[in-house]
Amino acid sequence: MSPPAPSSEKDSSSATGRFFGVFRYSKEAIKLVWTTDKRLTILITALTIFAGVIPGAIAYVGKLIVDAVVLAVESNQQADRWKVVNWIGVEAVLVILMTAAQRGLMIANSLLRALLGQRVNVMVLEKAQTLQLTHFEDSEFYDKLTRARREASSRPLSLVTKTFGLVQNGITLLTYGWLLIQFSWLAVVGLLIAALPSFFVETYFSGAAFRLFRWQVPETRKRNYLEWLLAREDYIKELKLFGTGDLFLARYREIFETLYAEDRALTLKRGLWGFLLGVLSSVAFYGAYGWIGWSAAMGWITLGGMTMYLLIFKQGQSAIAAMLTSIGKMYEDNLYLSNLYEFLDEKIEVADGTAVAGPTPGDGVRFEEVSFRYPGSSADAAPAVDRISLHLQPGQKLALVGENGSGKTTLIKLLTRLYVPTEGRILLDGLDLNEWQLNALRDRIGVIFQDFVRYQLNVGENIGVGDVANVDARDQQQAAAEKGMAAPFISEMENGYDTQLGRWFQDGRELSGGQWQKIALSRAFMRKQADILVLDEPTSAMDAEAEARIFDHFREATQKQMAILISHRFSTVRMADQIAVLSKGKVVERGSHEELMQQNGQYAHLFEIQAKGYQ
Repeated sequence: MSPPAPSSEKDSSSATGRFFGVFRYSKEAIKLVWTTDKRLTILITALTIFAGVIPGAIAYVGKLIVDAVVLAVESNQQADRWKVVNWIGVEAVLVILMTAAQRGLMIANSLLRALLGQRVNVMVLEKAQTLQLTHFEDSEFYDKLTRARREASSRPLSLVTKTFGLVQNGITLLTYGWLLIQFSWLAVVGLLIAALPSFFVETYFSGAAFRLFRWQVPETRKRNYLEWLLAREDYIKELKLFGTGDLFLARYREIFETLYAEDRALTLKRGLWGFLLGVLSSVAFYGAYGWIGWSAAMGWITLGGMTMYLLIFKQGQSAIAAMLTSIGKMYEDNLYLSNLYEFLDEKIEVADGTAVAGPTPGDGVRFEEVSFRYPGSSADAAPAVDRISLHLQPGQKLALVGENGSGKTTLIKLLTRLYVPTEGRILLDGLDLNEWQLNALRDRIGVIFQDFVRYQLNVGENIGVGDVANVDARDQQQAAAEKGMAAPFISEMENGYDTQLGRWFQDGRELSGGQWQKIALSRAFMRKQADILVLDEPTSAMDAEAEARIFDHFREATQKQMAILISHRFSTVRMADQIAVLSKGKVVERGSHEELMQQNGQYAHLFEIQAKGYQ
């Protein structure tokens, strides 16, 4: 794999426009830094200006010291000797002030870096909370999120630091230029010309590095995923059992070697050109050295003047190189910031309604000719859900059965507005879900998904997150645990609801799969106001006897609530008032257990096959 070659430019003006256009993010970065901490920003600005002026003053005082030494030797006067000491003292004070300014800049930048890193990370995470589920299921958008998060916390400050460095070196260069032009304006021109090639090459390689970075994001994500597989306790059992560790490690190495080969090629090219341009800078410096030395030998300038001009030319050359490098790095930082702001500026269309109640309370949930296609799917691809109509009244229990991929979980995601139907509509209490306020709608629903989260939190918090407004309400946690049948094993724990779960943190306790499911089921019961409960394979890790107890208890605990149950165990779905059999996104059968058995269709066939397994 190799990065795509940059497209040929049609004209230089468009290339220049693109180059300077990328700097539009500098303003955003400076604004971001300013709003993060105004006092630190002002301090850095003041220290930058001060640190820019001091070097020119030090160079000029150095000239006065050398000239004072020459004068003292020639006059042999005590007063002239004291002038040498005095000027040395002035230079010492200036150097101390310069050191203090540099140290102050380092401290201020360090503090601002921590604050800004947190600020940007929070901005990215806040934006992530506004995304739809479909965004996270879109690999291209996920790459965009990954690019935004990588280096997002460091690039804004880096850009601002480079901007301040540019200002500082600019001020220094102005003072140097004012001193150097007294020797010859040609020396100033030569100084500038000698530094330009380095700037253009650095800018080119910065752009090439950025293009390579964007190109490598998907492969980098694969490598990070393999590292995740190889180092997580969730997966290590299966890796050891199946012996797949070596396979995944080999792929991990292969991806690294591919990425490293690309990085190495770019690094070597960059290093070679850097060396060649370094030689050019050295030739320019020693050419100026010979010119200034010859002028001193001819008596055109004093010895102190020669010392000052050599110092100015050397440091001026470094200042120009630093300025041009800063511009190149600013260009690079702007490229990376384009990833961040491309993500932050992404238009997320969330049709959040305003209603908190429907016009016909007690009507329940209605699916009316609901269809759904995943974004990006081809027009001729079969929809995930195809023209489904269902009605669930208060207190009723609906079971969804069917093979994997038949659309059962997709229906639940549509009900909870994680997805939005592409056709048809879903009503709650007679009102389209799109007109409901999202928080009001989701407060009405308690859900346990098949792939529920096992939070590395304590028991109480694991249950409490089901109702964020009452996450720490111990009485509500206990009531939910009773309904979810988790209370018995929680009471046996030494620290009860304060027991840390999972192995990631100190004193953590791991639960069995069935216990974790009871914790998740309790989480669904946390919302006392929820009148719709959705259980997606809630007992897949439990034995048949435990499952039977759970559902007997569940039916009793939800007599006034609507419930939607997804299960592959037909012995449990018999408790439902109505059963919908799904196949390829469509409802192919519907009715009670008895009615479906009498139809002798797909449900009856599947039920009999499963029943034989228990005979």
